[in-house]
Amino acid sequence: MSEETHPPAVQHMAQHVLNQLEEHRSQSQCSPSLRPTPLFVGVQGPQGSGKTFLTSRLRAYLSSPPYSLAVTVLSIDDLYLPHSGLQNLAESHPHNILFQGRGQPGTHDVPLGTSILKNLKGINEVDSGTVDIPFFDKSLFNGKGDRVSHGETVNGPVDIVVLEGWCVGFFPTSEKLVEERWKEPVPTLEPDIFDMKTFVSVDHVLAVNERLKQYVEWWNALDAFIQIKGPSSAQLSIIYKWRLQQEHNMKAKNGGKGMTDNQVKTFVDRYIPGYVFFGDGVTKGLSSGGGTETKQLPSWIGKGLSVTIGDDREFLYASNF
Repeated sequence: MSEETHPPAVQHMAQHVLNQLEEHRSQSQCSPSLRPTPLFVGVQGPQGSGKTFLTSRLRAYLSSPPYSLAVTVLSIDDLYLPHSGLQNLAESHPHNILFQGRGQPGTHDVPLGTSILKNLKGINEVDSGTVDIPFFDKSLFNGKGDRVSHGETVNGPVDIVVLEGWCVGFFPTSEKLVEERWKEPVPTLEPDIFDMKTFVSVDHVLAVNERLKQYVEWWNALDAFIQIKGPSSAQLSIIYKWRLQQEHNMKAKNGGKGMTDNQVKTFVDRYIPGYVFFGDGVTKGLSSGGGTETKQLPSWIGKGLSVTIGDDREFLYASNF
């Protein structure tokens, strides 16, 4: 596939990954006769932004000549707990809307993800074997989803591993900062669209915050990062528009099967607290007490690319962080 057929955003993403791969390989401590560990790249973007589409095009770009790189993509969506685990979580937190269904930190199988990332990190070693990537089928159990036995099997050697998802790179924060943000207006959203105080309690957010601490081990595996986001004037409000368009497009192709507009809004509502309380972790890392002091910067600072897209997902600009 020629470079001209790839969207501008993908071309910027690919060049960033190629630059990081070159640096990664130059710093490798392994023998010249052995392949270095794969470059691990995190990709984060909100619902409806096209991150999965852009990531698939990025993979196609890098795996085609003249690069011909071996690229593995692991979606955080495929690391959800099985249906029984999601049910148990929901039943043990009956009043916490954030745990009523998949999506939030706490609804993923962290030990499984840790094991897969560890095995992918060592897949270029001699006699490393294969790595099985799970698959979560969102259509099962009336849309609640379940993990199925079959997925992709990865054989080494691998050059690049991409971990993509809506909350990749989100860090836990302090109780004080959660309380402060809970009281503040939600950026770019009017109260009649989304009101944090009536939607969720501080304790419910802190329950997610506690579980997010387990994910830091995943983020520590990342060498580089790409963040896809909307214009600053509409970073949260535009998610509703994008996700609604996505649903309409799907229903136009499948004969009308899918969520109503109101159901789409309810779906997006459950994700908004994640962006408000934890989203700035991508650039700020793990913050402590006052919210300004930092305990841990992300491993990808200095190796991050921010891709800003417009209302219609058109590429606007890219910058490094």
